[in-house]
Amino acid sequence: MSSVFADLPTVRYEGPSSTNPFAFRWYDAQRVVLGKTLAEHLRPAVCYWHSFCWGGQDPFALGGPLFDRPWFSGAPLAAAQLKLDNAFDFFRRLGLPFWCFHDRDVAPEGATLRESNALLDAVLERAARQMQDSGVRLLWGTANLFSHPRYMSGAATNPDPEVYAYAAAQVRHAIEWTHRLGGANYVLWGGREGYESLLNTDLKRELDQYGRFLAAVVEHKHKIGFTGTILIEPKPQEPTKHQYDYDSATVDGFLRRYGLQGEVKLNLEVNHATLAGHSFEHEVATAAALGLLGSIDANRGDEQLGWDTDQFPNNHVQLVPAMLEIIRHGGLGQGGMNFDAKVRRQSIDPEDLLIGHIGGIDTLARAFLCAAELQASGELERAVEQRYAGWQGELGQAILGGASLETLAQRVQAQDLSPQPRSGRQERLENLVNRFV
Repeated sequence: MSSVFADLPTVRYEGPSSTNPFAFRWYDAQRVVLGKTLAEHLRPAVCYWHSFCWGGQDPFALGGPLFDRPWFSGAPLAAAQLKLDNAFDFFRRLGLPFWCFHDRDVAPEGATLRESNALLDAVLERAARQMQDSGVRLLWGTANLFSHPRYMSGAATNPDPEVYAYAAAQVRHAIEWTHRLGGANYVLWGGREGYESLLNTDLKRELDQYGRFLAAVVEHKHKIGFTGTILIEPKPQEPTKHQYDYDSATVDGFLRRYGLQGEVKLNLEVNHATLAGHSFEHEVATAAALGLLGSIDANRGDEQLGWDTDQFPNNHVQLVPAMLEIIRHGGLGQGGMNFDAKVRRQSIDPEDLLIGHIGGIDTLARAFLCAAELQASGELERAVEQRYAGWQGELGQAILGGASLETLAQRVQAQDLSPQPRSGRQERLENLVNRFV
């Protein structure tokens, strides 16, 4: 096989002083930090869809793909197999430990579900051999329940039960393949699980449908013995006006309503956090506080554009607060950080894709190293502990122990309490962070 990446080198770590565009400057995979290697902390993955399926099109462009990739033409199955072989050649050159996919990224849609499953089987059997030969593992798999016109009104939340059933069958096949390939997680990306107008929507009915669908996925996970984590990827909008998995807090309420606590965690995307009006560190901290932090889609948006631009991360300073929250949480467990990112449509050369990934993983590694050093200093932790020190005292413990309003009112009056405001020292702490970046 002649790969489109054949002329590209194998990427290696050369250190911060390197000027080689095909070398890692910060991602030393075997460097031990906080008791684990960088590869173990970050668990980075290449995503299949943007990297190998997107051809550079946009809604305003006529014609075929801009990128010259041989798998964009030819017989569908042969093209899918060629795409897979090229993808694994790319994985080997980049040297990241994981990949992830949607079912329709890997294989084309057939005329029937039976035909679609057969096509997927043929390509994923090839992927299993490639994984064994390369050592690349599967971070997660998922089913594309948003691209086909049948899903224009949602999958699990569709008003037509036949569409719901079709989506369930598609997910069953995808999660079974994820299990067979040793996937660490299975993701549900509900791109169209929401509504455009309440005039034609029974919101409660759709929430109940979504709850039942997710419960069925969890039930099947246990039935087949899949030990990976089920993940929901929150997204507030685009393409749907309002989506039911809006952000971390919304999904937490949804899981509690339908009795799915402990069964499902979150796959958080940087660009989705900003679309929801949050910072990424807010979403990470919220998910961690609620026990839902699972995995990360590493990308960024554009501050001047109000949609999901899916650019490679390139500003390590912006990611340090989120990395700090991940470290405080004890890491991502079975999750990881996949590059749900694409090169810009004018970046048409194969080397652009490799360089985009190099910059992205270096950005994550540098942010993590800065956050680890900040955490190890203990200065920020001590400042937070001092701010909340009163809660360790007798009054704080009494409140947490269930003191009533009457009891507290009596105490305030008896002791003539007159609490005074204390500085939050935000500027001092911001300057502290800047010492480590």
